[in-house]
Amino acid sequence: MLKNRSNTIIKIVIYTVCILLAILSIAPFYIMIVNSTRSTVEIQAHAISLLPSRYALKNLAILTGKSFDPMKGFMNSLFISCGATLCAVYFSTMTAYGLVVYDWKFRKPYFSFIMAVMMIPAQVTMIGFYQMVYKIHMTNNMWMLILPAIASPSMVFFMRQYMYPALSMEIIQSARIDGAKEFAIFNMIALPIMKPAIATQAIFSFVSSWNNLFTPLILLTNQEKYTMPIMVSLLRGDIYKTEYGSVYLGLTLTVLPLIIVYLVLSKYIIAGVALGSVKG
Repeated sequence: MLKNRSNTIIKIVIYTVCILLAILSIAPFYIMIVNSTRSTVEIQAHAISLLPSRYALKNLAILTGKSFDPMKGFMNSLFISCGATLCAVYFSTMTAYGLVVYDWKFRKPYFSFIMAVMMIPAQVTMIGFYQMVYKIHMTNNMWMLILPAIASPSMVFFMRQYMYPALSMEIIQSARIDGAKEFAIFNMIALPIMKPAIATQAIFSFVSSWNNLFTPLILLTNQEKYTMPIMVSLLRGDIYKTEYGSVYLGLTLTVLPLIIVYLVLSKYIIAGVALGSVKG
């Protein structure tokens, strides 16, 4: 009886902590959405409100009345983020596949080199990267924000660690005996097995690329190619007055695709966690 009561108390504490953490996680997004419907005067008077107001359309009119097109920035960010995510996930998985499946002489030194590159901050190499992009006349090309995602050391490390217990070499050998080509084995066998890891890294890669302000701000000078983070940052550039309602609306539009991507891919993450627990 005492044991059951103790277990009940522990469950109540756990549920209470989980509910509080959920509220703390959701509250900033909810306040941001509510503020996107309020006027600048209301936000300055009371920064936090739980009830939406009636200025959403006015904020949208202010947002679209700027010298740039928010929808254009939205599409630019979507193109760059989707392209960078696909490149990073596919080629990182392929690199990890080569490190796990094939036994070659320089496999360990190559992996050590990848780990060493992972330790170097991206800002350190930015000057050299910009000089290279400038010399090949690609400064205003969005592909230069997509193609470098092919080299993602941290993702290669994650995929390699996940692939070791998940990918059975017997399956690979059986496919080779049946006459399957190496490229087909990777695409038809390895990639489906790696779905949970791919979904996890796809979320991280998409969020990182979508929120990236530093690199696009350096490479892009044409307003037609501005990403959403650049456009939102320029909303606060007014000399006389900052329209906080439109700023919050721009932030809401920026966050919305991230929420959609997570909702679409979250089931694969949960499946991966469940699979790992069953194996354990």
